Amino acid sequence: MKFFTHIDIPPLKQQIDYTSRILSLGSCFANNIAHKLSDAKFRVLSSPTGILFNPESIASAINRIATNEEIKDTELQHDAEVWFSYDFHSSFSATNREQALTSMQEAMACATSFWQEVDTVIITFGTAWIYRHCESGKVVANCHKQPQKLFRRELLSVEDIVKSWSPILGNHLRDKHVIFTVSPIRHLSDGLEQNSLSKAILRIGINELLKLHANASYFPSFEIMNDELRDYRFYGEDMVHPADTAIEYIWQRFADAAIDEKAHEVMLKIDKIRQAAHHRPFNPQSEAYKGFCLAQLQLIEQLQSQYTWLDFAEEKTHFCTHL
Repeated sequence: MKFFTHIDIPPLKQQIDYTSRILSLGSCFANNIAHKLSDAKFRVLSSPTGILFNPESIASAINRIATNEEIKDTELQHDAEVWFSYDFHSSFSATNREQALTSMQEAMACATSFWQEVDTVIITFGTAWIYRHCESGKVVANCHKQPQKLFRRELLSVEDIVKSWSPILGNHLRDKHVIFTVSPIRHLSDGLEQNSLSKAILRIGINELLKLHANASYFPSFEIMNDELRDYRFYGEDMVHPADTAIEYIWQRFADAAIDEKAHEVMLKIDKIRQAAHHRPFNPQSEAYKGFCLAQLQLIEQLQSQYTWLDFAEEKTHFCTHL
């Protein structure tokens, strides 16, 4: 007897391993996956412009990173309190203009440098609803709580998504494996009916792109949340974002589909080392625990001899202080 629908997810056409360099862009869910990859010591850069929700803004960010487009001070806006950019998340805003500009420029410089060796790009679309700045005509990534009259709310079409993304997949992303997802996070501010319409457009748009570009894949995070985990206990208190249990489950399904089998063996070793570093021993001064720490350092050395770029700085510090 079955009590829930299980989604069959075949392995993605190109697998992530420990030689991969991964860029993750898009909604909060993109950050969740990037965080899990980072915990497993994969080389990953997450959302250099901050969280992005709509396909147009994500496309703009990729174009900017790939072409090393300069962030100019003329792009900054100022309200009564802070300096900000409509292309960046509010986490980059600052009361000092130079500080805001510098943080944006540094983030983009880091992203452009990382981009040169990126082989896998994870893209998470959150909503097909966009806000267009009336004066400039540009789609904004974030309204920064500016007056509603400054913007025009529009719904992207499937054709809009294909038109903006197909050239990118054929140009900047042509030699990279692109994993598309639709964020399972519900945009209740749009209303449930409008949210459903938005998610449907995103899903169809991605499907059309998959037909046109062999380097693109789809991972069904949205379907997992809404079909396998269709219960409010899998949502956080806001009834919008997935609970930690749901994030962990979707991550496990992603790892099974997207990560190479050999990499899974390395992930297990890394996870045991991380757990050991966070374990609170009964007697940290004992010879037994010192021996345990030494053994962990040897395991780290073995892994780093194979993968020199693995960063165990935090774990090494912990174990060394107990020797």
